[in-house]
Amino acid sequence: MGILLGFAPYIAFALVSGVSISLGLWLAFAAAFVITVRDFVESPTLRLLDAGSLVLFAVLALFTGFIEPGLSIQAVRLVADGGFLAMAIASLLLRRPMTLEYDHEHLAEGDANHPRALRVHYVLAVGWGLAFALMTAADVATILHPDMPLSLDLAAGLAILGLAIAFTLRYPAGPQNAARARSRH
Repeated sequence: MGILLGFAPYIAFALVSGVSISLGLWLAFAAAFVITVRDFVESPTLRLLDAGSLVLFAVLALFTGFIEPGLSIQAVRLVADGGFLAMAIASLLLRRPMTLEYDHEHLAEGDANHPRALRVHYVLAVGWGLAFALMTAADVATILHPDMPLSLDLAAGLAILGLAIAFTLRYPAGPQNAARARSRH
């Protein structure tokens, strides 16, 4: 699904930040830049997730690189997770679920506003929002309880991210298969 490409900068950050926070941020910024430019060349519009990732990782990479290089990994992860949570909430409040912009199949057919397609995208956006809320909560717990091992926060974040990816890949197939079965009868 194309939405996973939109999350590629965050996924890169999550996987690499445990090794090097700077490398994770710059890699995420580079990925966000490439994805945003590539998509903008194809269609001169900016997706919320692409633009948000680009701005978030640019600011974090520059801030931690030049202004506050000693910023803890927990603080950086909190800002990144909170930023993605804010994007998910904003997309729902704007009534344009962030996953909808990646659904080329429905957009091309002109049925992006079909109730079934919208329901799938609202559920996916809420799912990602919940994932980022849980990751943000894990970051806050690690900050509030310094005796908690960082590896636990990193493992929780990666596990939640894995569940969100699996949910994204599997959930839309259920409603689509059910719709196909109903249309045959």
